[in-house]
Amino acid sequence: MEIPLISSFILYMLVMLGIGFYFYFKTDDLSDYVLGGRGLGPGVTALSAGASDMSGWLLLGLPGMMYSDGLVGSWIAVGLFIGAYINWHYVAKPLRVYTHHLNDSITIPDYFANRFEDNKHSLRVITAVVILLFYTLYTSSGLVGGAKLFEATFHLDYSASLLIGSFIIASYTFLGGYNAVSWTDFIQGILMMLALVITPIVVVSEIGGLSEIINIVEANDRSKLDILNGSSFIGIISLLAWGLGYFGQPHILVRFMSIRDENEMSRAKAIGMSWMGISILGSLSVGFFGFAYVAANGVDLHDSEKIFITLSQLLFNPWIAGFLLAAILAAIMSTIDSQLLVSSSVLTRDIYHAILHKNASDKELVWVGRATVIIIAVIAWYISTDSNSSVLKLVSYAWAGFGAAFGPLIILSLFSRNITKTGAIAGMLVGSITVIVYKQLEGGIFDIYELLPGFVFAWIAILLFSKTGEGASQKTKEIFDRVQEKLHSQVKF
Repeated sequence: MEIPLISSFILYMLVMLGIGFYFYFKTDDLSDYVLGGRGLGPGVTALSAGASDMSGWLLLGLPGMMYSDGLVGSWIAVGLFIGAYINWHYVAKPLRVYTHHLNDSITIPDYFANRFEDNKHSLRVITAVVILLFYTLYTSSGLVGGAKLFEATFHLDYSASLLIGSFIIASYTFLGGYNAVSWTDFIQGILMMLALVITPIVVVSEIGGLSEIINIVEANDRSKLDILNGSSFIGIISLLAWGLGYFGQPHILVRFMSIRDENEMSRAKAIGMSWMGISILGSLSVGFFGFAYVAANGVDLHDSEKIFITLSQLLFNPWIAGFLLAAILAAIMSTIDSQLLVSSSVLTRDIYHAILHKNASDKELVWVGRATVIIIAVIAWYISTDSNSSVLKLVSYAWAGFGAAFGPLIILSLFSRNITKTGAIAGMLVGSITVIVYKQLEGGIFDIYELLPGFVFAWIAILLFSKTGEGASQKTKEIFDRVQEKLHSQVKF
């Protein structure tokens, strides 16, 4: 078992590092390193956005939740699918057009600074701090997932597993920047989807059909067939509220900004949503069918988040198992590399270049970007050293933080001409603080997913504080009107 698994992993990792080396020699300036020179096609844009979005959560966290909770866990998938569709349909194209027209903004802090004429850099710095704060948690969730994978597959010590995964991901992100990240994510997205299609089909075949799976689940835990399963209204709303997070995730938003032509966004949306629908359905099936397989065969499973790993090892020959387990590594790597790159670009473009060294050369900025990738990876590695960390819990905290801090502001900045810098700062602070405070409280209304109150309060804060002090400048309104005119002249989003 070990030789085929190790061979599959080594081959996969060599391909990822090879892509990193290839783009190392094609990266000339900071725009290339952090946004790929806005040259990606719709296929790479869509699948890299999906793969960086779903991460190890798709093959570890979501199947684990479905395994533990049953059909009630599917509510989160419904919320995510709706949120992703709205994000592609209403945010993607306007953001691409707006960032291109605003001094070619290449990061989210860059966009906010240009959109609200932040000449004193206060908005830029606050945005950067929020990104770095929540990305340390988000990146840590991926590293924990990678360590669990190596630990379960090769029976390595957790600490050694963590070091191996961190080194590989940081290496190709360091080398190739955005293009390397996007093309590796494209390959990883295909690998993830194939794994999530193949595994449930084999489980169904092995058990003897869907009806037999339902009978086994009913015999062992009837509550898993109940889509409500005793959930309160607050519980279901909390799961659906995950969809609100899409509007504020920097690693997804930058994919929209990087497509080579805004008119290709419709094709990208179709590809991205098809990939997401198939992958989520497969992920839910892995967890639900996996419960039936474990119950029927007396498998000893201590960690529900390892159900996909367990099925891969028990159902397939070692070479195919290696391919399937590499898909987990792909899911994990596809998100961490994006998060490392966004964090690096924020430190490089929005702190080092915009504030500390405005005359830095392109070559210098690229190397600063590479250095910050290593620094952030080390910090995330340190946070991940707790082997009891849950992938889903770490993801949920970071997802809520970004969704509340940036989601309302992204939407309002694209569709309202009267939002001001004061309103933008207030919204980010209120959203972030609400998530952090709600996370510490329990009971009653405080059991609701912190993203929902954070999103609502941030939206209100932006509108209220935009009415105080001086309104939006005439220049800001004119740019907004030009972008709207361009968008409305193109009928299809």
